Amino acid sequence: MGLAELILLALAVAMDAFAVSICKGLAVSKATFRESLICGIWFGGFQGLMPFIGYLLGSGFANLIDRIAAWIAFALLLVLGINMLREAFSGEEEESRPGFGIKTMFLMAVATSIDALAVGITFVAVPMRVCGSNDLINVTCACAVIAVITGVISALGVRIGNKFGMRYKSGAEAAGGFILIFIGLKILLEYLGVIDFMSSGDVLFGLLIPFAGSVIGSALVFVIKDSLHVGFKNILTGLSGGIMMACAMWSLLSPTLNSGRLQTAFTGFLIGILFQYILDKAVPHTHIFTDSEEGPKSRLGLPGKVVLSEIIHHVPEGMAVGIMYAGFLNGRGEITLTAATALATGIAIQNMPEGAFVSSPLKDRGEEKGKSFLMGVVSGIIEPMIGILTIIVVGFFPDTLSFIMALSAGAITFLVLEETIPSMSHGKHSDKGVLSFSVFFALMMLIIFFAQSRA
Repeated sequence: MGLAELILLALAVAMDAFAVSICKGLAVSKATFRESLICGIWFGGFQGLMPFIGYLLGSGFANLIDRIAAWIAFALLLVLGINMLREAFSGEEEESRPGFGIKTMFLMAVATSIDALAVGITFVAVPMRVCGSNDLINVTCACAVIAVITGVISALGVRIGNKFGMRYKSGAEAAGGFILIFIGLKILLEYLGVIDFMSSGDVLFGLLIPFAGSVIGSALVFVIKDSLHVGFKNILTGLSGGIMMACAMWSLLSPTLNSGRLQTAFTGFLIGILFQYILDKAVPHTHIFTDSEEGPKSRLGLPGKVVLSEIIHHVPEGMAVGIMYAGFLNGRGEITLTAATALATGIAIQNMPEGAFVSSPLKDRGEEKGKSFLMGVVSGIIEPMIGILTIIVVGFFPDTLSFIMALSAGAITFLVLEETIPSMSHGKHSDKGVLSFSVFFALMMLIIFFAQSRA
């Protein structure tokens, strides 16, 4: 392996550290040159140290390292990500946090570099040729190159993240927490070998379509100057409810019934309603248009509770998208790529008003536009993550596909009946919500049946 291949390798192994360093920048009000340097030294140092240790251990320990490295990285990043989310949604103003302390940086450096032990083991089988000396000197030089490249990239990551995070505060920190969890999950799933479906551009694109709807809807906060008119809000709410109900009935429940799995459809649908009911009661959240709070008492601030309200919505939506693409990947003939994409597109359309229902009211309550926008975006991040997890579950247990389809239909139906329909019936403009619901239910039904006819 020569210098050119080594540089490419260094850039590849530095990507997780780069992403985490961006999260570090998001989490502080102002990142100094010293803090950027600290991050670069920690991440770069450990990214260079781990391959060297792997080389010294040799191939005799390869199996042990391979078994534990991914799990350790996943556990550390999961804990750190959850902690970032807790701080972001706590509503507590903290001017200074020891985000670059020894304990925190050590855990993050280990989490992002432990899988690089395997890189050092490969140096045993594929000798390095960086300089004209013996193998140990060549490996030492290679590890130094990896350390320097990772250090520079990580220091830049802190600056990039801070430039964004200084403007959007807790919303950026919440996004950083989700990113940490996602990186940990990615490392673990790569180790388990269960994310081969991500190589399919169609599936990856489809999983991101609904999230794009949340981003577009949240961005309306930069366009809408005044508060949303009640009549317009009812129309948008009816649109959302009509599309979701059509997806639940025709994309998720109907195929299970048509395949003769009546008991599965019945059981899954009811369990889906119970699942969403429990989620609704267990998670503290606020419906911002009515100021009604549900779930247990919590010290969360208003932005955090509003985001959690939308996250509750996005959980069954992510399951619905994931299960449709799982059906396509597992060769279920009645679930085509077109049908899965039609459902993802429908959910993306209804995510637009949902994103606006987070960002616009928060702006009206005094939050800055940037933070309001980012909180709307954060609310949609959970959707592709749930979709990926659903595909993985079906990959391990293919027989659960019909059950999860029915469960998703039940959960979505609960949401529509429990919140969407009451929300679109406020004031003298309730008829607009009902008409919007009916029209978009019928339109989505036509789109679904057209997509399914192409099977």
